[in-house]
Amino acid sequence: MFSRFVSSPRSSLTPRQALKLTNFYLENACNVDDIDIVLVLCRDIDTSLYQAKKGIKRTEDQHLVKEIAIAYIDLGNLLEKHGHVNEAKVRYKKAGKLGMNVQDPGRLTNTSHISSNVGSFEESYPITRNCMGSDSVRSLLPRRTEQHRSIATIPAHIFVENVRPPGIEYRLPESDKRINSTPQLAACLSLLQHNRSPDEIMEPVAQNWLQATEKDPDEQERLRTMATEVVRAFKRDEIKDPKVVAEVVYLAPVLDKDTFQDLLSEFYSGIDHSGLLKVHQIDGLAKLIQNADHEYLDADDMVKILALFSNRLRDTHQQSSHHMHQLALAVSHVLDAMADTKVKDLDREKLHEPLSSYLSELKNSPDPYLVYQAAYAFQALLWVPDNETAWQAAKRRTEKVIQGISGVVSAVHGLNLYKFIEALKYIQRGVAGAPRVIATVINYYNRLDTLAESGRELLESLKEGFSFERKRDWYSALRGADILIRDGELATFKKLICEVPCRQDPAFQWGVCQRLGEIAANPMWNADIRHNAIEFLGDMYRNDDVWGGQPTVKQWILNILMQLSSLSRTEPQHTTTAETLLKGLESCGDDQKQALYRECREKGPIPYPLKITQPELPSPSLLDRVQNRPDVEGHIGIVRKRYTRKKRSVVYIPPQAKASIQAADGTRYPLMEKVKEFLDSDQKVFLLLGDSGSGKSTFNKELEYELWQSYKSKAGRIPLYINLPAIDKPEHDMITKQLRGSGFTGPQIREMKHHRKFILICDGYDETQQTHNLYMSNRLNQTGEWDAQMVISCRTEYLGTDYRDRFQPGDRNQRSNSSLFQESVLTPFSPDQVQDYVKQYVILHQPLWSVDDYTRALELVPSLKDLVKNPFLMTLTLEVLPRMVEPGRHLSETRVTRVGLYDHFVEQWLERGKKRIGEKDLSPQVRSVFENLSDEGFALNGIEYVKKLSVAIYKEQDGQPIVEYSRLIDKKSWKAEFFNGEDKQLLRESCPLSRNGSQHQFIHRSLLEYGLSRAIFDPQDKRTKSASNSTASRRKSIDSAWSFEIKSGSEERATPLDQEPDIDSPLVWRNFVADHSLLQFLEERVQQEPVFKAQLLAYIEYSKKDKKWRQAAANAITILVRAGVQFIEADLQGIRIPGADISYGVFDSANLRNADLRKVDLRGVWFRQADLSGAQMTGVQFGELPYLTDETQMRTCAYTPDGNFLVVGLSDGHINMYSTSNWELVQKLAGHSLEISRTAISPEGDRLASSSHDCTVRIWDMDTGSQIHVLEHTSVINGVAYSPQGNLVASCCDDKTVLLWDAATGDCRRLLSEHTREVLTVAFSPSGTQIASSSVDSTIRLWSVETGMCSHILSGHREAVWGIVYSPRGDQMASCSEDTTVRLWDVESGVCRHILTGHVSVLLTVVYSPNGDQVASGGEDSTVRLWDVDTGTCIRTMAGHSEGIVGIAYSPKGGQLASGSFDNTLRLWDVSTCSTRFVSDCHGTSGVRTIKCSPKGDLIASGGKDRTIRLWDVGTGTCRRTLIAHASIVLCISYSPHGDLIASGGEGPVRLWRVASGENQHTLTGHTSWVLGVTFSPEGDTVASVSEDCTVRLWDAKTGDCRKVLTGHAYGVISVVYEPDGKQIATGSKDQTVRIWDVETGECCKILIGHTRFVRAVVYSPQGDQLTSVGQDTTIRFWDVSTGECRFILTDHTDQVWGAAYSANGKLLASGSSDQTLRLWDTSTAECRAVVENFPDLVWSVSWSVSTDDNYLVTGCHDGSVLKWEVIDEEDQYHLKLQWSVTNGALTMTGASIQEVRGLTTLDRQLLKQRGAIGEPRSLLRDSSKQLIARPSGVLGLKEI
Repeated sequence: MFSRFVSSPRSSLTPRQALKLTNFYLENACNVDDIDIVLVLCRDIDTSLYQAKKGIKRTEDQHLVKEIAIAYIDLGNLLEKHGHVNEAKVRYKKAGKLGMNVQDPGRLTNTSHISSNVGSFEESYPITRNCMGSDSVRSLLPRRTEQHRSIATIPAHIFVENVRPPGIEYRLPESDKRINSTPQLAACLSLLQHNRSPDEIMEPVAQNWLQATEKDPDEQERLRTMATEVVRAFKRDEIKDPKVVAEVVYLAPVLDKDTFQDLLSEFYSGIDHSGLLKVHQIDGLAKLIQNADHEYLDADDMVKILALFSNRLRDTHQQSSHHMHQLALAVSHVLDAMADTKVKDLDREKLHEPLSSYLSELKNSPDPYLVYQAAYAFQALLWVPDNETAWQAAKRRTEKVIQGISGVVSAVHGLNLYKFIEALKYIQRGVAGAPRVIATVINYYNRLDTLAESGRELLESLKEGFSFERKRDWYSALRGADILIRDGELATFKKLICEVPCRQDPAFQWGVCQRLGEIAANPMWNADIRHNAIEFLGDMYRNDDVWGGQPTVKQWILNILMQLSSLSRTEPQHTTTAETLLKGLESCGDDQKQALYRECREKGPIPYPLKITQPELPSPSLLDRVQNRPDVEGHIGIVRKRYTRKKRSVVYIPPQAKASIQAADGTRYPLMEKVKEFLDSDQKVFLLLGDSGSGKSTFNKELEYELWQSYKSKAGRIPLYINLPAIDKPEHDMITKQLRGSGFTGPQIREMKHHRKFILICDGYDETQQTHNLYMSNRLNQTGEWDAQMVISCRTEYLGTDYRDRFQPGDRNQRSNSSLFQESVLTPFSPDQVQDYVKQYVILHQPLWSVDDYTRALELVPSLKDLVKNPFLMTLTLEVLPRMVEPGRHLSETRVTRVGLYDHFVEQWLERGKKRIGEKDLSPQVRSVFENLSDEGFALNGIEYVKKLSVAIYKEQDGQPIVEYSRLIDKKSWKAEFFNGEDKQLLRESCPLSRNGSQHQFIHRSLLEYGLSRAIFDPQDKRTKSASNSTASRRKSIDSAWSFEIKSGSEERATPLDQEPDIDSPLVWRNFVADHSLLQFLEERVQQEPVFKAQLLAYIEYSKKDKKWRQAAANAITILVRAGVQFIEADLQGIRIPGADISYGVFDSANLRNADLRKVDLRGVWFRQADLSGAQMTGVQFGELPYLTDETQMRTCAYTPDGNFLVVGLSDGHINMYSTSNWELVQKLAGHSLEISRTAISPEGDRLASSSHDCTVRIWDMDTGSQIHVLEHTSVINGVAYSPQGNLVASCCDDKTVLLWDAATGDCRRLLSEHTREVLTVAFSPSGTQIASSSVDSTIRLWSVETGMCSHILSGHREAVWGIVYSPRGDQMASCSEDTTVRLWDVESGVCRHILTGHVSVLLTVVYSPNGDQVASGGEDSTVRLWDVDTGTCIRTMAGHSEGIVGIAYSPKGGQLASGSFDNTLRLWDVSTCSTRFVSDCHGTSGVRTIKCSPKGDLIASGGKDRTIRLWDVGTGTCRRTLIAHASIVLCISYSPHGDLIASGGEGPVRLWRVASGENQHTLTGHTSWVLGVTFSPEGDTVASVSEDCTVRLWDAKTGDCRKVLTGHAYGVISVVYEPDGKQIATGSKDQTVRIWDVETGECCKILIGHTRFVRAVVYSPQGDQLTSVGQDTTIRFWDVSTGECRFILTDHTDQVWGAAYSANGKLLASGSSDQTLRLWDTSTAECRAVVENFPDLVWSVSWSVSTDDNYLVTGCHDGSVLKWEVIDEEDQYHLKLQWSVTNGALTMTGASIQEVRGLTTLDRQLLKQRGAIGEPRSLLRDSSKQLIARPSGVLGLKEI
């Protein structure tokens, strides 16, 4: 190479050497854009050409003269390109003197280059291949004119013509015949894929085969499937020896894209996971990529593979050259493919530069073969763009220029040519980016001009010639040569080699020799071509004038010939040709060349064998395995026909679904579309949830039908419907069991297991009583197991909190990644779906009713619309509704319940069955049996049969719904009682049962549960019917919840049942606490049948005496609590109810002394003043732990990584550390002077960082409690975070900055400052490479930790963002804001994925669960909410704090959640499980700000902080309707006089609502601030409202127009009330006054002064003569309306009074206060007549019944509870009796006695004490003014009145 001649003085160079030096300079000049460098190089070119011209005077080589002339033309082109036209003309003239006249010197090509010409080559061969098209080949070198070409000559007989590419002829198979070899299969598929041009000629045999096969889709599918199966067989092969690798690679070009990529992935995994370097697999992968359709090569996959090779290259660096050569060769093939497919964005830092570095290191190898392969790979790499921007590249090149200058200087002083060459290289690449250093370069360059004359070795020159630093044209030339050889264009190949200007480049020659050797070694080429290739090699060895004299190239030629001469003896002619040539070369050349020859012959061939293509593969082991398979397609076809016949006559409405149980129904989507999206994805499990009867099975059958309809033979996925209850132990091999049941043989099943894919439709998971994860237990999609996607259905109520663990693929640690799992929940029918169902039903069944009849009934029958939203209940309703409606009775008077529908449906089914059997031709014996059954009552016998069969199924089969009966096997079993005998056969045929062979089951699971519920209680049972009628006649309301209370005096007492409860009842022998569908039937029975309620109470009563009743008692009390029965003052002493679920039940003042409450679910129970003394409470579940308290507010909390400690930051600047084993305080850290804002614990758990408002961050030693560093800011610090690596601490503060600190030294490393307001919090990503900050400016910014650059700004929140947190995987982020929302963001894109709404106030903290599937949030509304990350729905709300929540933390294992609050407590919540029941529909803990009783006496309305108005049933406390009222808190409501309208106020306008429909009738806009009070006029035509804007407005209730605006108050007006005659209104204000206004004139009549603080409420007495006001000053004032004088001032309340209400007769006034009491006052004497104490929270609102007939009042509290009180007047003595309460779901123990309770843990006792439990019970009422009497317990025994 060039070191051979640049190491000598230029004057000693031969003309050809001088010309080579010229070309070297020209090539470098063409790669430089800077004109100064170009001119320097041009001067060197002139000097070298001068030397060459001097030399030609001594020779007559005209060819050399022509080349020198061409060089002058190239130099002229170069100068003209850079604007030096005159200089260019001088060079053109010199070329002319040498015989080369330039016709048009002013025309330059875009790619002018010294070695850039293909000339006649491109004219003779217009190549059009997709691998490297004609443009690519032509661009090897730019065009020049004919006379300017430099063309080498070789013997004319070599490669005379283009030929057909080599190939093996295979006999094409007949249709459906065995394929003999893998190449034969490849040939078939190649013909099918080949796109032929119209004029293309194909051999007749191939043409005929192709025409026949194109008409046979099944044959095409068979061939494609076979190729796919070969790939699958390869994947299953554990050894993967070279034979199977070669076999599967042969198929690569004909595979479909998915199969190819699957194969590619298998190769990748095999190499990646192998500890040994398997060269044959690496070579196979390289060939796979090299031979593939480039459209199949995914850029990401190739980058991934290249990274693998890069790592292997690094790991193999110290191993043998042979291994390195194989790896470099593989890298070359991958890079070739990447260059062809234009892969972009290769990461320079992660892959491009390391790979460049590894390859560059190989150039120092003494092995030239390895150097060549590395150089080739490097050239390929240069054609693959990296991700470096132009700016970055310029910067990097500038740095290289500076390094280059340094190298130049070093070269000057040290005479180091290598450094000079490296420096020159950097200058060439980097000069464009650094013009300021050019002058320096030029100054030194002149001094270096002669330094290149010192000596260099040939190998060093060779390495430089191979070019590791920039693109060389020899690489492109070799890529073009490969295409020509592949396509048999050998004549064109020869022309390319001879004419390409880089032909003398050693790298190009090396590659040409290698390709010629492979042609000669390939037996698939004919003999002449192989001889030609050998002769070509001989010419390149001999002809030094044409090909140069590079020793390494000559050595490579000799090595190739020696390899060819040593080939197999089966090819002696080629061995002889090579050997003969070798002998002839022995005497070729001078002494030096002959010495080189002798040395090579003595060493023998080197260990780099040529690639030799075998004409035939070894035995196709993979193909043989694939073809030796049993036929399954025929049997599949039979099954398909069975399921694609005409569907049965059922009504099918495409169901809608939502993303989760908690998601709103409004977010629904078409379920079938969602399932098909799932089936088209890579997900594996689709969980379909729904209530009983919601249509899961119907949908599954429809899905099966549609999948069979679209099934494609052989390659299609097989739909397999599995009725899980019908499979014995489906947790093991359920697919095999199902297929056996469908008639498939063992070999067929094994064949399908290994070669087919399935779609499993698993129906009825809940009916199997399963707890297994069927996906995991059946090992689906594991190696060697079934390849399947699963759609599995389950009833919603069957699941607990962690139900996903039963369905998600992967072990528990992997299931946090839900990418393989999806779920949907069936939603109730929409009105449109109901209407469509009715229409289809009428068309299909032609019932007596028309569509209009059903539509009218659905509109008028109460509650019917809600029932028919369930598809199965819809079916039942349409079936039985005509029968349920009594003739002549108005539809609105018809009551329909779920259990009533089932009653009528079963009876009607039996009647139809009876009729059908009666019409049959029965034998005399059977006819006699039928008549006997009819005489006894056929329907009654049928119901008994249903009841007994249901009981037997539960008792004998544990509820497994399918009964398999065989007459012979089960003759003596329990089954014979139901399936043996004529009478049983008749009853079975008439009952709602279905039969499939020997399997019998109810037509719907819910009918089994109905049958069991009717066995537990049958309203038609003769033993109970009379009692039921008697009881009903004695009671006004059969739905009353207080049936176990007694009346005093002469009132009738409850009498016990005449006998013990039924010992055979299923309630006695089975626990049904978790059987929700059954419990639903029984709940309705309780509400309808007082006798059943009495029976259940009897079980509880009898459990006191004998433990044999304890199971029945546990079931009974669970049913009663679910039915809404409240056990207020109930005598439950000694009851035994272990395992019961009484969550959210009300047991105020109940006597539970010595009760057995083991393992009872007590979540959210109200035990106020209950007596639990001596109760056994082992294993009870409260759902929370005791809270921690301190004298100051909690500000932040965090668990240590090991979960052993909890750190709490306080408002006084201290930090407490608690042990989580006993929750004792173990350490208190003192140092901060102001409140703690955040704490962060290092990943190792040994360091704690705390930030404070004292402007410091302190780092503490967790073991010693000592301070390690104090990091100071200039302003308040709001947040701190530790990096995951523990080396950095980040802090943020009010000065709008984020600081990064070195955790070890305390030094500040970086400042981030782009926020425009105070920065509130900061968080590190899990990788530690990114940091996020949030601010008062409402944005979140994501920063690079390394560079400090802001990569994303997340915008969307409207207010300050108080909390941010990364998900554990780092792909998502959660934020919470003052705008009351939580947002979930995609970190990479910055897109907001979910907006979580539900909180009603400012949010201050948010945190991810450890597995990332949940987010917890908290804020000023005092609640913690848990959200599902995937769906964005709220799955739980936890109440208990009385003030805002400022910090939340999950325990490391995720089972516990800590929340810190302004209320000085830190609460600990159990989030690992939750109750099977949910808290009742209430305001939660948001608080009830206002409450009013309806004038109709049927409803109670309440408004709260949760933005809703809720309407409660007066009798039961059930929520009848919820109105989403305002954007924020509802502060005031008022009923119209007739009770048909409600007015409400709060944030925004006044709203008027229709009570019946919930419709918003009017929106009254006018107030400019919060509306604090509303009221209707006595006539109902006017609404008065008052506001914070200091005004009173009067509105027309019909039109919504504002009639008057009254002004006068100095501050906000809080309350308003109409005088009973409607002429005046009174208002109370923050200005401490009460004003009375004339409605007609709008003038203020009186101003009542006396209160010293806000006036909270004003109320008129019913007579209108007295006005009462209550205030923030704790007083109640009675005013004389006529005089304005204050008659009484009541001061018994100890805190502000919020509300007051007069009784209907005006004798009493009720008041509620912040002192947590309700007081009754005598309005005539101002005497307090009764006090209710110990409310769980302040009493915000109070309202009295309007009617004098019903004397009750209701209260609304700050904790969200609503309570109804009966006011009892006995001889002028008043008592308040709690009738019902709507709880907020929080455990309440106020005044409950837990003395001598057994089984409670220490933490449980602490929890109950915190909730208000005491050692001795206290009375709910206390004596006031000595006029209250103590009322005895309301329950002497559990007896029904």
